[in-house]
Amino acid sequence: MEQLGDLELLMEETFGEEAEPPAELFQKVEASSSKTVLSRGVDNRYRVLAVNTVQNEEGSHEKHLIITASQSLDCQELCILRNDWCSVPVEPGDIIHLEGDCTSDTWIIDEDFGYLILYPDMLISGTSIASSIRCLRRAVLSETFRSSDPATRQMLIGTVLHEVFQKAISDSFAPEKLQELALQTVQEIRHLKEMYRLNLNQDEVKQEVEEYLPSFSKWAGDFMHKHTSADFPQMQLSLPSDGGNNNATCNIEVIKSLDIEESIWSPRFGLKGKIDVTVGVKIHRGCKTKYKIMPLELKTGKESNSIEHRSQLVLYTLLCQERRADPEAGLLLYLKTGQMYPVPAKHLDKRELLKLRNQMAFSLFHRISKPATGKEKTELNPLPQIIEEQQTCKYCSQVGNCALYSRAVEQQMDDSSVPSGMLPRIKEETQHLKVTHLEYFSLWCLMLTLESKSKDNKKNNQNIWLMPSSEMEQSGNCIGNLIRTEHVKTVCDGQYLHNFQRKNGAMPVTNLMAGDRIILSGEERTLFALSRGYVKEINVTTVTCLLDRNLSVLPESTLFRLDQEEKNCDIDTPLGNLSKLMKNTDASQKLRDLIIDFREPQFIPFLSSILPHDAKDTVASILKGLNKPQRQAMKKVLLSKDYTLIVGMPGTGKTTTICALVRILYACGFSVLLTSYTHSAVDNILLKLAKFKIGFLRLGQTQKVHPDIQKFTEEEICRSKSIKSLALLEELYNSHLIVATTCMGINHPIFSRKVFDFCIVDEASQISQPVCLGPLFFSRRFVLVGDHQQLPPLVLNREARALGMSESLFKRLEQNEDAVVQLTVQYRMNSKIMSLSNKLTYEGKLECGSDKVASAVINLPNFKDVKLELEFYADYSENPWLIGAFEPNNPVCFLNTDQVRNQTFFFFLSIFLLILLFKFLFSAGCNPSDIGIIAPYRQQLKIINDLLAHSSVGMVEVNTVDKYQGRDKSIVLVSFVRSNKDGTLGELLKDWRRLNVAITRAKHKLILLGCVSSLNRYPPLGKLLCHLNSEKLIIDLPSREHESLCYILGDFQRR
Repeated sequence: MEQLGDLELLMEETFGEEAEPPAELFQKVEASSSKTVLSRGVDNRYRVLAVNTVQNEEGSHEKHLIITASQSLDCQELCILRNDWCSVPVEPGDIIHLEGDCTSDTWIIDEDFGYLILYPDMLISGTSIASSIRCLRRAVLSETFRSSDPATRQMLIGTVLHEVFQKAISDSFAPEKLQELALQTVQEIRHLKEMYRLNLNQDEVKQEVEEYLPSFSKWAGDFMHKHTSADFPQMQLSLPSDGGNNNATCNIEVIKSLDIEESIWSPRFGLKGKIDVTVGVKIHRGCKTKYKIMPLELKTGKESNSIEHRSQLVLYTLLCQERRADPEAGLLLYLKTGQMYPVPAKHLDKRELLKLRNQMAFSLFHRISKPATGKEKTELNPLPQIIEEQQTCKYCSQVGNCALYSRAVEQQMDDSSVPSGMLPRIKEETQHLKVTHLEYFSLWCLMLTLESKSKDNKKNNQNIWLMPSSEMEQSGNCIGNLIRTEHVKTVCDGQYLHNFQRKNGAMPVTNLMAGDRIILSGEERTLFALSRGYVKEINVTTVTCLLDRNLSVLPESTLFRLDQEEKNCDIDTPLGNLSKLMKNTDASQKLRDLIIDFREPQFIPFLSSILPHDAKDTVASILKGLNKPQRQAMKKVLLSKDYTLIVGMPGTGKTTTICALVRILYACGFSVLLTSYTHSAVDNILLKLAKFKIGFLRLGQTQKVHPDIQKFTEEEICRSKSIKSLALLEELYNSHLIVATTCMGINHPIFSRKVFDFCIVDEASQISQPVCLGPLFFSRRFVLVGDHQQLPPLVLNREARALGMSESLFKRLEQNEDAVVQLTVQYRMNSKIMSLSNKLTYEGKLECGSDKVASAVINLPNFKDVKLELEFYADYSENPWLIGAFEPNNPVCFLNTDQVRNQTFFFFLSIFLLILLFKFLFSAGCNPSDIGIIAPYRQQLKIINDLLAHSSVGMVEVNTVDKYQGRDKSIVLVSFVRSNKDGTLGELLKDWRRLNVAITRAKHKLILLGCVSSLNRYPPLGKLLCHLNSEKLIIDLPSREHESLCYILGDFQRR
């Protein structure tokens, strides 16, 4: 057989002679990479193998842990926990980090020495741990229901004051300078937005901020820039490094600010936090002076010197040890009075706070109780106990969630474990809820928690500190050994443009692309997680990033690494929506009635009562351009009092319908909130709207928005109009009837004061119920657009899926048939391709929009010439599979590989067929952008892409079914490339909805490739194959066809 050049060489490199099926290879890699990296050293990670409680010679109890830092679980060591460390809730299988000394493979952690950190890769903020001192339950609830903590006037004033102080300490505390900084800060857009949210007066905010400024100057006068050390205030502070010196009196001098809002992650102590100001301090004690770099914590509230405030600083001293020498103390400054307190970090305080951190980590880690046997159900675990402390509970932002979780999940209404004084409070907070509401809340809490705990979602960027960049680069998610080039450009406050190049050699092969979120670290151990941001541009020599910190303060020789920020399953927003659904408000009650209790939606009988007279001509004109089902959809929406569901079957002009609906609602003077799950879906509608000169406001980060829509974003409008006053911002918000954002963008301040007449949710059948709920709180009526016969919400956790998490709100409400309108006239597929989905899914409801659509075939201007060549090379007219695959007048064919026995070659053959088809189509005059390939496994896609890149066939889009939802191509090839005896086809192809999407992407030609005997075992595919067989559209590939294919492809390669 003749050689095929680069293509075959790459094939052989990929598979080898006796290669296993590729998907299995990748599964093995995934399984091994998902394990925690166990290691000794500074960032040690030990796995606990056994836990025993024993009595020592003194009669005290100790906990003995058998631990290992070896992946093979040999090389075991002993960790002895004494005194109060025995209370740490550690279990076999847990990952721990140890601080202290190890002698003869034995660690001893007691009240005087050493620390144990449970689940050290779970980084918990110092603020959360400090808040858990009074109530551990509140701290856990705040971590779980993050979006439930409301913004307040005090928080805004505090944020502004922090920023003014932070700017001043790097500049000047002169009164006139402070006035200037205060004015600049209250004019910043992010603060104006919070003033809008809280309905505040800008001048009043500025006035309140100015009241603090004299204290700023007083503090600077007291602690900075004096002539002699004796001029600085005397304070009481003794440091551990002072030894036995009993003289705690000293003078403290703040030399300079070294950093502002320094963000530090500590994988040693399982902590994270942002330090308000990092300062260089001189401690003058008699004739001796000691220099320290310390955290300075700013507080704007009451000067309490409370245990929470002091604890925060103690934790920050631990954080600081990740970057520099132990500061041994921190400084607590109350901005209202200018009073500053030194806070020593004693071993006792650190020990107790880390034990508290371990309790909190345990509660957060063990959110779910898994049954020992398959008979019992998985359940949510109870939270830490409810306390009874009137003052703490009175001002607690989580009191509603505390009561709700108790009633719905812990079901402790009459339980003796709830303090008797709290039972009336729990009843008061939840008495408006029915049992069905509590059950809905409990079920969705469980499903969301299960999903967040699943293997693919439980990510925390631990590879940044556990794996060197050289290893991480192999995954394609990291670039190491980078140096900064050019000057850092300040785009705006908090956004800095950096350019990086590889110190030695070219950039590695990477998956990183423009728009990806990244974490930037130094290659040195002390410099990880310096900054976050996203990739602006990347090429073979340079990567440009927009970061939240200016790194030019670091030496030019500093080596950096970029890591792609791992996408955690975001359950904060859906849990927040779920909590909001249970609130005692009119909006929440209406949604509970409709969604949980299935109250039937109401409709107005006559259009005349809602159509303004001056809008009738415009509406009539828009309706003329629509087909009958689309016009019915418009009418149904206008008549609705509650909601409408629009079923957008494949190719039926869903985006066009939404655009027409928005235009009609706009003409009638209605306000519209336009949402979807993805930015691209929102922008696709806006691109159509923009052509009709209809104004709208696009919310969201500019970099995630389509370039042609960016000029409509809030960010760009504020920049171009130089908005610096609350009045101008309010004018901007009030001047747009149409506002667009994603479902996850509903925490924007505009929604705190605006209620829309209609909310339209595109892709609604792909969005989970709690996420879809978000925008519905801000509208009087809503329209869900989707098709539950296509892709469902993506749920990775099997148990959550079995419990019903993949049921969208669209699917849930579809049982109310009066509210449903179906779009059945499609303009994408010709009649032969359309007949597949009609048979598989839509029971004949789909119809072609015109005869032209029904009879459309691919246009190949050079088809006759190429056909002659194929006749010469491969006996074209004698090969039915070639005719089926290539003839424009054969819109559908299934190439059956049953007779190809070699499993590895089956995959190899599918690649050959792709290349052959592309070569033929290009030669015949087809544009590469008109062709799409769908395959079920990402690993296969990567191999196909690599092979296509080497074969010089041009840019062909190769993707999964999920990525092709809402898209189409002239020609689509669907590859079912697995063929094995055990029939492990994968979740993607067992799902008839994904199959439906796959077969409805092609306009003119659909080629399916697979092994009929394997695929027939699955009902959806079996039904499709039965139909294809009845239409004589299945063609067998001859058993030794691969040999002639090699000749054909070789000849094409040489041409």
